[in-house]
Amino acid sequence: MNGIGPVLESPRLILRPPAAEDFEGFKTFHADARVMTYLGGPSGPAIAWRSMRYMAGLWQMDGFAMFSIIEKASGQWIGRGGPIRPYDWPGVEVGWGLLPDWWGKGLALEATAMATEFAFTQLGLDAVVHTIDPRNDESARLATRLGSRREGPVKLPEPYVDTTVDLWRQTAEEWRVNRTRFDFIL
Repeated sequence: MNGIGPVLESPRLILRPPAAEDFEGFKTFHADARVMTYLGGPSGPAIAWRSMRYMAGLWQMDGFAMFSIIEKASGQWIGRGGPIRPYDWPGVEVGWGLLPDWWGKGLALEATAMATEFAFTQLGLDAVVHTIDPRNDESARLATRLGSRREGPVKLPEPYVDTTVDLWRQTAEEWRVNRTRFDFIL
């Protein structure tokens, strides 16, 4: 534990709750048009600041939230991901997002598999969901590799009421089978 939540490690990554020193990474993440294509578009430092502190606050109030994803070899903040329960959402979501320099290296899958394992084994969840824009082929492929299945379109609550996404789901029972593909969490 780092004070507000656990620290998870794989061969290449450290997942830990957000900390003040992550602000530069959050600013870069929120400002990048490629990263934010399906997350509402780029935003400035004020939104990044709120996002980082929102995640830290969720750790205090819910006992879980997205982790900061740290590349172990460099110590660099490379993204955020993990379980989150927004108000009136269709389930506890395990989400993910990395800075573009880290795309295509299998790190999003590695981080998300660890976060999914945490959601099922530490939080005791019965199921997790992913809400994915239907145009986001990369995230759909990652959800498939995790073993999640597409259930179809769903409308999100305010302030996303005009947003339709595909709902993906995986149960704890399915994860017990799917997790065997990820030797770094066994």
